[in-house]
Amino acid sequence: MLNALETPAIRTRDLSKTFRAVRAVDDVNLEVPAGGVFGLLGPNGAGKTTIIRILATLARPDSGQAQVFGHDVVDAPDAVRRNIALVGQFASLDKALTGWENLVLNARMQGLPRREAKRQAADVLDRLGLTEVARRPIRTYSGGMLRRLDIATSVLLAPPLLFLDEPTTGLDPHSRSQVWDIVRTLVERGTTVVLTTQYLEEADQLADRIAVLDRGTIIADDTPARLKASTGTGVLQIRVSDPAQRAPARHILADRLGVAVDPESDPTTLSARIGTAATDPTAGGLVRDAVACLTDAGIGVAAFGLGQPSLDEVFLALTGHSANDISGDDT
Repeated sequence: MLNALETPAIRTRDLSKTFRAVRAVDDVNLEVPAGGVFGLLGPNGAGKTTIIRILATLARPDSGQAQVFGHDVVDAPDAVRRNIALVGQFASLDKALTGWENLVLNARMQGLPRREAKRQAADVLDRLGLTEVARRPIRTYSGGMLRRLDIATSVLLAPPLLFLDEPTTGLDPHSRSQVWDIVRTLVERGTTVVLTTQYLEEADQLADRIAVLDRGTIIADDTPARLKASTGTGVLQIRVSDPAQRAPARHILADRLGVAVDPESDPTTLSARIGTAATDPTAGGLVRDAVACLTDAGIGVAAFGLGQPSLDEVFLALTGHSANDISGDDT
């Protein structure tokens, strides 16, 4: 395997793929450095999975070029496969076997001698918190356990590059958090991770850099912080002391700020996007004026602050629609 620091993990040039009349990937240009987590963010149908399948040599591009650690995915697919592992959207496990048996079998299939396969299986099960359930049939596992075990089969040989395609789809918040911890541990051990997700919070939590995909095209490629700053807006959050005062506070803020003011899940909290970035010197004045209007109206303010927009708001600003507006299978 190549030293992961010698060359970019991924480089694509004008990469395209069409299915029937649908251009799933449209002249995509990417350069992913080795190390850390690179996020491919977009709704279902954006083209995330098709890009991963091309990079993993499971699909052939119609045009353009893609390299993994300098190896062309079309001309040198075997070299690419020696440097990667892929965790797809559905677990590739034998439900008739235990977790331990699945890992040992996968290790043997990857060429490890029996003793080394058992040693590696035990080590990975311990790292992923599955030792206690290792001897149970996996048909008895929860969704979170199955996802962790599926990831375990792909990291037995610590691949230089790991593709995680929608790794937390369908998981509860606790299981999702466990998968995030696994990703962070893999990166600490030197694996480069490419993560596809439609969960904006997930990309924000894990990715060092994010490419935003919409209908097969990359519309932005930057760090999460810079993407948020690029909208040129700030998000004002105000928490009133009494939930009964939230409705009148909402009307006052909307009138004062001239923008939509939205209720949050907390019954005392309101938020509003204002046309001033959090770093703009005038932002503080807007916040003070808004709070003063509420105070003058006899509404108690428990807390307030101006921060960056969420990635969901960034996606809306970039595309004109929410990441949840497109349904159906990803391509």
